[in-house]
Amino acid sequence: MAVREGLLYSKDHEWILVEGNKAKVGVTDYAQAQLGDIVFVELPQEGDSVAKGDGIIVIESVKAAADAYSPVSGSIAEVNEDLMDAPETINEDPYEGGWLVVIELDDESELEELLSPEEYQGFIEEE
Repeated sequence: MAVREGLLYSKDHEWILVEGNKAKVGVTDYAQAQLGDIVFVELPQEGDSVAKGDGIIVIESVKAAADAYSPVSGSIAEVNEDLMDAPETINEDPYEGGWLVVIELDDESELEELLSPEEYQGFIEEE
């Protein structure tokens, strides 16, 4: 499974790319592989407030439906609307075209609780 450098990771298998006070969020390569073929996503609305750990997106695959959880608290600044027409992009390109949302951060100290790429690699090897 690919784990990219330069990102932070949650134990719920989301990745986060921090740029200024905003964070782009997606599910990891490991998570998309566990889900199987993704066929539908239910996205949040821009402007919605989210707390760390809240379910923000429902992802349906041929195997099951699962929530993606917010790794940080804040407000939804941007939603990847392209996923409505092409949810399989999460399977094909989880770290680029398959991003889910951009969150404007409320509390940057929450970033300290996330995993480094090396820590996340160790975490998924134990699962």
